[in-house]
Amino acid sequence: MIRISIKWLALTAAIMVTSYLIDGISVDGISSAFLAAAVLGILNVLLRPIALILTLPVNILSLGLFTFVINAFMLIITSRLIPGFNVNGFWAAVLGSLLISIVSWAINIFAAEKVPLKNVKSNVNPEYIDLENKGNDKWE
Repeated sequence: MIRISIKWLALTAAIMVTSYLIDGISVDGISSAFLAAAVLGILNVLLRPIALILTLPVNILSLGLFTFVINAFMLIITSRLIPGFNVNGFWAAVLGSLLISIVSWAINIFAAEKVPLKNVKSNVNPEYIDLENKGNDKWE
C-alpha cells in the first residue's frame, strides 16, 4: 500500500511539474492533479497493455517510438475525464507524456525501497550470488 501511495504522489508531482513546463498542459489545483494521477495510473494499468498489443506491428516498425503516441492518448483521455486538468493539442500531449515519464521515473528511483539479498555471505559481493561446484554437476 505504501509503494502505491509513493507512486501516486510521484505521478502527481510529475503532472504538476509538467503543467508548469509545457504551455499546452494546465492543472487548476492539487486536487485535480491527484485525480489526474489516479485516472492516468488506472488507464496505464487497464488500457495501455491492450493498446500496446494491438499496435505491436506499428510499434516494432517505429522501433518503439509509437509508444509515445499511446502515452499521449492516455494523457488526452485523462484530460477529458478530469475537470481542471487540460491538455490542448497532440504535441503537448506527446511532450507532456514524455516529461511525466521522465519525472515519475526519477522520483520513483529515489523513492525506491532497497531490498537486500537474503542468505548471502557477508564476504560475497551482493550484486551476484557466487556458487561453488561440489562435483557431480552439483552447485551450492
